Amino acid sequence: MIGSVLMVCEGNICRSPLAAALLKRELPHLEVGSAGTAALDGRAADPLAVELMRERGIDLGDHVARTVTPDALRAHDLVLVAAQSQHRWLSAHYPYVRGRIYRLLHCEQADIEDPYRRGRDIFAASLAQIERGIAYWTARLRSMK
Repeated sequence: MIGSVLMVCEGNICRSPLAAALLKRELPHLEVGSAGTAALDGRAADPLAVELMRERGIDLGDHVARTVTPDALRAHDLVLVAAQSQHRWLSAHYPYVRGRIYRLLHCEQADIEDPYRRGRDIFAASLAQIERGIAYWTARLRSMK
């Protein structure tokens, strides 16, 4: 049974905090965290991410970016990444995650576009991709009960 999920992107200020917040809203019993492969440690979520989530009734005001660690990877049952490049990097550096690491858009075999410094329209498009991925994983995780 899956009890914890770690969302991973690059900087941990855009995609992974959005995904973590949405999954936590859908499955509040799960422990959900987020991290980045090249995190902007200590930074808050991107202002556009905060704004888009506020429109959905979710507060990202407490988010603080952090770099993914071996302990965080070991502590989570499932690791969901935003892009295939993160999947490859984590699998190469931390082989023990193989078999429990997938792309958030696994169902579409696609990457989530990185919206960092690219404006509201790209953020909204990225968030729409994230929402599709969350819907897929929410259904999968609920079926595992």
